[in-house]
Amino acid sequence: MGRLAQTEGLTDIQREIVSTVRGFVDKEIIPVATELEHRDEYPAQIVEGLKELGVFGLMIPEEYGGLGESLLTYALCVEEIARGWMSVSGIINTHFIVAYMLKQHGTREQKEYFLPRMAAGEVRGAFSMSEPGLGSDVSAITTKGVRDGDGYVLTGQKMWLTNGGTSSLVAVLCRTDEGHPEGTAPHRSMTTFLIEKEPGFGEVKPGLTIPGKIDKMGYKGVDTTELILDGLRVPENRVLGGATGRGFYQMMDGVEVGRVNVAARGCGVAQRAFELGVSYAQQRHTFGKPIAQHQAIQFKLAEMATKVEAAHALMVGAARKKDSGQRNDLEAGMAKYLASEYCKEVVEDAFRIHGGYGFSKEYEIERLYREAPMLLIGEGTAEIQKMIVGRRLLEEYRIQG
Repeated sequence: MGRLAQTEGLTDIQREIVSTVRGFVDKEIIPVATELEHRDEYPAQIVEGLKELGVFGLMIPEEYGGLGESLLTYALCVEEIARGWMSVSGIINTHFIVAYMLKQHGTREQKEYFLPRMAAGEVRGAFSMSEPGLGSDVSAITTKGVRDGDGYVLTGQKMWLTNGGTSSLVAVLCRTDEGHPEGTAPHRSMTTFLIEKEPGFGEVKPGLTIPGKIDKMGYKGVDTTELILDGLRVPENRVLGGATGRGFYQMMDGVEVGRVNVAARGCGVAQRAFELGVSYAQQRHTFGKPIAQHQAIQFKLAEMATKVEAAHALMVGAARKKDSGQRNDLEAGMAKYLASEYCKEVVEDAFRIHGGYGFSKEYEIERLYREAPMLLIGEGTAEIQKMIVGRRLLEEYRIQG
């Protein structure tokens, strides 16, 4: 373990968990990641290993079979996993967001029914807000949930579901106008539905179709899908929290912790890019000496290391703020924005250090170069983060009188 991205003040248990995950990453993920990624193959064996380690239940309370750990512990584990292969951290992260939403907002029956199996990794989660015609503009969603007897009928189309095929539980945000008069603000007429399904593609249950995997530039291995709802019946007890109209707030709460974890992913990928760059710079010779001895390369390495360190510090601060029970949307937005931007820059500098070999699929940096852009748009674009941060700053620094 190198000098960079150390975290002060961890307990012995936290250090042991993070060290165990790092060891798993070095032994089980890094050696096979590039080969699996090039084949766009789901990392089934890696996922089984993470289930055995208890990673799927890291933040689920002990009463439901989880480890009951903090957001910081979880984020540090995500950082390590993304350092090995970012796609694996995506499999974990969407599951974690659904488990977090259940823990925070679910009814007792919903928690008791889902959380123990989620902690064991038997039930794996996905969540869905985006639609084909919109991404960050959540208030404009058109997928509807209409009351019908003792349940609801859902109709619409969703987009960009990480784990859409392999998941067996999907938290889906729909518009429900039930009990909301004309003119109600859009975010007050949304509901989160918990949809159980079989893993797979095609019509996985009556009224629910997962068409297939979307072919992507990077972020391969993990399945990203559409979700088509055509008269899907959902029982009343699968409304998250038991009452309609709260879905927007539930999803935003989930996305807030999700942003800390996207920041952690950016930190992990940037760390790996730095490791690859600093190693290659000492092996490659030009003009009679290793390129690491050229001042131009040393400047690059210095900038890369500073960005790795800064992103990590901001991410840790955002996680600790949430763990302390305080609102952290400002810090999470800053961390996600900075970590994703710095990740892209560090990866590109490592790519440049590799020269022509960076363009070869034989070298790991080529994979990282295709993976980093996803972090610029996942869990809200840089522009959305800046909007959130800007508005919160104006709240905090409002001129009195």
